[in-house]
Amino acid sequence: MKFLSSILSCFAFVPVLAAQVSVEVVLEQEQFLPSESIVVAVRITNFSGQTLHLGKEEDWLRFNVEARDGYVVSKLDDPPAQGEFEVDSSKVATKRVDVAPHFTLTKPGRYLITATVRLPQWDKELTSKSKGFDVIAGTKLWEQEFGVPRVADDKSPPEVRKYALQQAIHLKQMKLYVRVTDQAEARVLRVFPIGPMVSFSQPEKQIDRDSNLHVLYQTGARSFNYSLISPDGRLIIRRIYEYSDTRPVLRVDRGGRIVVSGGVRRVSGDDLPSLEETSTPANDGQATKP
Repeated sequence: MKFLSSILSCFAFVPVLAAQVSVEVVLEQEQFLPSESIVVAVRITNFSGQTLHLGKEEDWLRFNVEARDGYVVSKLDDPPAQGEFEVDSSKVATKRVDVAPHFTLTKPGRYLITATVRLPQWDKELTSKSKGFDVIAGTKLWEQEFGVPRVADDKSPPEVRKYALQQAIHLKQMKLYVRVTDQAEARVLRVFPIGPMVSFSQPEKQIDRDSNLHVLYQTGARSFNYSLISPDGRLIIRRIYEYSDTRPVLRVDRGGRIVVSGGVRRVSGDDLPSLEETSTPANDGQATKP
């Protein structure tokens, strides 16, 4: 009878633990383009009365992704999540992990993701409820190959990469995306949304002498987004312009620089770099060399 009581106590511990410690998967958005970063926030809430010690073991956090239509999602490797931390009782901790590079999420469809947290001090595991998201196919608007600049003494041929602009509807809103890949599109450096756009917008795009991509497109009745993207897919500059007496357009100045001409700049909290980081705020529209 004592042996049976021990077994029953062991089984009873799991639901009690689940009530004291909970694991939740949170996504900032529910639609992604193939190869776009999918940052999953794993929220761990602790009401156990003890401090949780997590992150020491490599496998303390695991993810599982499955497709709703039965499509098998291949797991390439385990997303790295190591790094020790503690969660005091009555506290919440969040661990963010980009799972996109570690699963084959290239086919459009509906997917479910779960997270499993291992609690080594109790030798138990807790699994979150599944969270759904969609991988959607965007429409390619434009693409252009370009050479990556080399240092002055490098005599080897330049690496060839490709810029692409794609549009997709997210929550009934059209968004413009930038995609940076190698020449064959076998290796994706980055896919990310620049921002919302109106359906009738025809984005202007130019590549400068440093192989940076300049994009100007309409986001509203009188507003325009200007973005500067580096060859490795970094968003360097983001600014908003308003239609004034003239419409904002991209042009090349006498010095060979690509600038925004016309319209008037509107300072926004989403500007990159921010107003505090900008050393020359009067340099409106001019793309300085990064």
